[in-house]
Amino acid sequence: MEPFIVSARKYRPLTFKDVVGQQSITNTLENAIQNDHLAQALLFTGPRGVGKTTCARILAKKINEQATGTEDDDFAFNIFELDAASNNSVDDIRNLIDQVRIPPQVGKYKVYIIDEVHMLSSAAFNAFLKTLEEPPAHAIFILATTEKHKIIPTILSRCQIFDFKRITVVAAKDHLKSIAEQEGINAEDDALHIIAQKADGAMRDALSIYDRVVSFSGKDLTRLAVTENLNVLDYDVYFEITSLLIENKIPEVLLSFNNVLSKGFDGQHFINGLASHFRDLLVAKDAATVQLLEIGDNAKKQYLEQSAKSDMTFLITAIEKANTCDLNYRASKNQRLLVELCLMQMASITFSDVKKKAVTS
Repeated sequence: MEPFIVSARKYRPLTFKDVVGQQSITNTLENAIQNDHLAQALLFTGPRGVGKTTCARILAKKINEQATGTEDDDFAFNIFELDAASNNSVDDIRNLIDQVRIPPQVGKYKVYIIDEVHMLSSAAFNAFLKTLEEPPAHAIFILATTEKHKIIPTILSRCQIFDFKRITVVAAKDHLKSIAEQEGINAEDDALHIIAQKADGAMRDALSIYDRVVSFSGKDLTRLAVTENLNVLDYDVYFEITSLLIENKIPEVLLSFNNVLSKGFDGQHFINGLASHFRDLLVAKDAATVQLLEIGDNAKKQYLEQSAKSDMTFLITAIEKANTCDLNYRASKNQRLLVELCLMQMASITFSDVKKKAVTS
């Protein structure tokens, strides 16, 4: 039995073209290498799991490939990685500085990747300053961090800064779809969308969630399996409750909410999801804003259908009430009653309109 390799490692990009969602940065780095216009100190900053360390490794290999004209060698002896989270003392940096003085035996450059650089102590930062300002011709430093604001300005001023962005839901979904096809897994589009949304812009998180759900569901990755495994409320629940709210069916709404609570979901999680659902219905009402829906094609059809039945005033008022409920939730002594009261108020928004129609007819 072969050992299992997590997808984040198995499908880790080996070239800049494979990196997901950071095209402007990868294009800039490739052009800088080709035109011999690369700074000797680079800072990669951005959220976790978006490709900072991966791009640093690709760049480190690419620099020496370009300099020597060979692509077969991995130049492992020219690439040094330091985890500043556990090697953050001034002695660790002094050892690094001593190594920097020695030129490479193979290739043209020695590349030093310092991960989580914001964890360095003040003394370590100060010891590093002079070397970073005037590095030897053969040395290139790539610093990676999730918290740029913790790095002292004197370090920042000596680096060329690249801001990595969160990966969009669509880009993450497309990458997961490509991996699922390679693995021979039949994955529903909506299922991959939910995983991508849950990852919140981090590709590594998306791949970890994907591995977990595949272990649960096997070769068929369905929306139902994903929502069950990730313990997220399926959007069908929100479609059902919104229909009941529009029809002013207060008893049925309260029973539906009770069913949600019986499945172990938190009331605040539910009201947040309902507010997001109203927001999606609102953007689905206009052709110009439909593109803001980060959902699968099947779900999009349902949103378009329900948004056509939902009044604009109802949606805006319902969002305001859901937001107020969310803000008051933690301070409330009877949280269930707070959410139930909010739902009853939502179900009453269109009640006067229905009454007027009944009288006129």
